[in-house]
Amino acid sequence: MIITGKYPQLRLRRNRKQAWTRRLLEETNLSCNDLIMPIFVMEGKNKIQTIKNMPGIKRYSINNLGKIIDKAIKNGIPMVSIFPYMNQKLKNLNGSESLNEDNLVCKSIRYIKDRYKNQIGIMTDVALDPYTSHGHDGILENNYVNNDKTVEILCKQSLLQAQMGCDVIAPSDMMDGRVGQIRKILDKNNLELVQILSYAVKFASNYYGPFREAIGSRKNLKNDKKDYQMDYKNKKEALREVSLDIKEGADIVMVKPGLPYLDIISSIKKEFKIPVFAYQVSGEYSLIMNGIKRKIINDDAILESLISFKRAGCSAIVTYFAYQLASVLK
Repeated sequence: MIITGKYPQLRLRRNRKQAWTRRLLEETNLSCNDLIMPIFVMEGKNKIQTIKNMPGIKRYSINNLGKIIDKAIKNGIPMVSIFPYMNQKLKNLNGSESLNEDNLVCKSIRYIKDRYKNQIGIMTDVALDPYTSHGHDGILENNYVNNDKTVEILCKQSLLQAQMGCDVIAPSDMMDGRVGQIRKILDKNNLELVQILSYAVKFASNYYGPFREAIGSRKNLKNDKKDYQMDYKNKKEALREVSLDIKEGADIVMVKPGLPYLDIISSIKKEFKIPVFAYQVSGEYSLIMNGIKRKIINDDAILESLISFKRAGCSAIVTYFAYQLASVLK
């Protein structure tokens, strides 16, 4: 049967007919202001090193940081996140190099602050996995990460990074109670304006492999992190984690990974009205880049993936696409 006449009266496609009307009616937008750029730093001088399984992403010696920071500032990226690739000889059971004021992260903070002042924000990871010989995020005892002993070190690590000039402390270790203890030690040392971005919801995910390669912890890690990172089958538990971290003083919360957990992001935003960030992790990045390389998908998939975070309720996204996308958006 062929229907003729004015059918239907309401045609939603009218609003999609031309590019200009689609632009007028966009509900969700992405800008350079929404992007945080992860940067990997390494020892040595005049070094820029490619990272296996992360095409286009590199490690930088500290004297070469200016090359990538200049690009970030030029393209309007508000903040960078620093991750160290440590010499294996500096790693030990307790991750003591994390408390060395001349470690890679501390030197990177000083370099950026001395050269750029407050033109760009600096976020630093608070966890021990880059520094431990066993690859775990804390003090390992009888194959179990000791929560309270780990928190003691994380507090010292946070204080040191803040004293070096870090703007946003980001504990990613998933120890219980660490946000409250870090807030106390920062406030006690007149660093009450330093923000805490808590990785409140960090799942024991299968998407972290390339990152562990990038920081040099993959070969050190002999088992999984499921006894402290979250079970990816749990949603209510994620909301409990966020609730606790807000009470302890978190200014912002993070969901990691990103794309498989858009429902978690949306629920957190509705429940707590707190700024929520997502981390589009290395596995997500590598999958998309591999699809582009093989011409299975096109470059627009990058923007589509990041828009999904914004639509779910994210204020910002940590993404390895930050520079690539910012130059386009700008």
